[in-house]
Amino acid sequence: MDFNEYQKLALRTASETSRQNLILDGVMGLCGEAGECIDIVKKHMFLGHELNKQKLIDEASDCLWYLAAIASGLDITLEEIANHNVEKLKKRYPDGFDFDKSISRSE
Repeated sequence: MDFNEYQKLALRTASETSRQNLILDGVMGLCGEAGECIDIVKKHMFLGHELNKQKLIDEASDCLWYLAAIASGLDITLEEIANHNVEKLKKRYPDGFDFDKSISRSE
């Protein structure tokens, strides 16, 4: 499955379909799911829990759903978002990641 196919399949379960509501639901939901991801990692790092990989996959997949909602609300595809990110990173780090460039880079 590619990003665009996923986006179409995921949005079948959206309760809101207006662009504005997809964006709002997407951004709010993404924040909540990202918080659940960090809680899993925090418990592993600081409380001695085993890293619950399956739960982290579950929450990360929820993040992807909300990204699909945001993309749909913006009337673009997840593939366009992915391509935009790759191009942005190529400009920022043309030779791959560099710690010094990450500190001194302009936004």
